[in-house]
Amino acid sequence: MAERFRRHGDAYFRFITTPGVEPTNNLAEQALRFVVIARRITQGTRGEPGRRWCERIWTARASCAQQDRSVFEFLHDALRAHFTGQPAPSLLPA
Repeated sequence: MAERFRRHGDAYFRFITTPGVEPTNNLAEQALRFVVIARRITQGTRGEPGRRWCERIWTARASCAQQDRSVFEFLHDALRAHFTGQPAPSLLPA
């Protein structure tokens, strides 16, 4: 533990020296909260294809929410691109 602190100690207290850096991971936990609730309500998935679909749709939803984009518009654009042979829309910020 001491060795880890020697190597990464400055990162542990970055929130003190860098304005805008939160001292907790609350934002990350809040971003995942809807996944936990959905998994509890639906009792999860039964197979790998279902898990992969959930991973992808939840990633799209979270990314669109962070960018204040419509997830429905993104999915519409993605499906249209798929069926017309066009490149898929990006989830990266513009």
